Amino acid sequence: MPGFRRFVLANLVSATGSAMAPLALAYSVIGEGGGAGELGLVLATNTVPTVLFLLVGGVLADRMSRSRMLFLGNLLAAVAQGALAVIVATGQASTTSIAVCGFVSGTAVAFTVPATQGAVGQIVPVEQLQQANALLRLPGNAVKVLGPAAGGAVVAVSGPAWALAWDALTFAVAAFLLLGLRLDAPVTVTSALSDLRHGWAGFWSRTWLWTYTAAGTLLVAAWLAGYQLLGPVVAAERYAGARDWGLVQAAFAAGLLGGTVVCLRWRPYRLLVVAIVACTPLAAPLLAMGWGLPLPWVLLAALLAGIGLDVTIVAWTTAFQQHVPQGELGRMSAFNNVGERLAIPLGYLLTALAAGLWDSRTVLVACAGLVVLSLVLNLCVRDVYRINRRTGEGEGEGEGEGDG
Repeated sequence: MPGFRRFVLANLVSATGSAMAPLALAYSVIGEGGGAGELGLVLATNTVPTVLFLLVGGVLADRMSRSRMLFLGNLLAAVAQGALAVIVATGQASTTSIAVCGFVSGTAVAFTVPATQGAVGQIVPVEQLQQANALLRLPGNAVKVLGPAAGGAVVAVSGPAWALAWDALTFAVAAFLLLGLRLDAPVTVTSALSDLRHGWAGFWSRTWLWTYTAAGTLLVAAWLAGYQLLGPVVAAERYAGARDWGLVQAAFAAGLLGGTVVCLRWRPYRLLVVAIVACTPLAAPLLAMGWGLPLPWVLLAALLAGIGLDVTIVAWTTAFQQHVPQGELGRMSAFNNVGERLAIPLGYLLTALAAGLWDSRTVLVACAGLVVLSLVLNLCVRDVYRINRRTGEGEGEGEGEGDG
């Protein structure tokens, strides 16, 4: 399928820049004399517009050509990263100007995320969706293994501006590749506000969808608090600091790549159940660090967590695309993503509150408990056992009526 190959290539090109961007952004702030507070502000201004505009992006993804939306979103991200590269290279950067560029980039994400879900469903037949979703993740996961190291080398040798410029260029190339998809726009007769109301009604009527989103919010918050925030702290306290934490991240990235390979070969029938259960290993590295296990056990736990997470993402995405009508994919994706992205500030808040009560290792164990609790509660929802694999357009039409 030429259209799918173009889509994969666009994702691969963009991933090479995105893998370097976080490190370059951090050192752009540090290079201007900023610390943890300034970096936190920059990261927040990147996240907030995504949450604010996701619903708008979801409505537009069900009303406009998704290929055009992806083109415009990537082009906007290219402009934002290009502007950031220029101000950093010329020494004009400040926390405010970096934050403004981050706000624009976050806005671009709000429009590309909902459009992506629907675009894949338009390009690929229903029976090939799992393989397509796995193939889409394969290049990005491969880049994650080497990208941070390459980004670190570029930043160390040439400075963050060059890494940011490369990120901008990859967004621009991806934009023009995606424009060539020429996906048709849906025919709409209702207002955007009416679409949003109907979208919320559709989201709430699908018990499996809103319960998965709610459970995902709790799980992601606990994972972010434990792995992203406390992981480096415990690595500095219990292990060899940055060196060992880098090994843990490499093991996790290798696991993501391994999970993609699993999904290329394994086609489970109970897609949503698999998506939920496969998240269980996310608790493993939190427990391993919380209990102070030797580094090899932490690395093994991180590897298993990466495998499980990627299986979850592919199985969930496939179930979502097969059980939500094409005309609603944008809005349903937006509601789901708003819920999970709200986990970012929730995770930070949980960590801040717990840090005053327990030490870091105790909080890690508590986060692992929350991960398991969210999964157990989600498995108690009877509706999740109906969301199974479909192998063709005609299969499961009766079941599809119940999805809405």
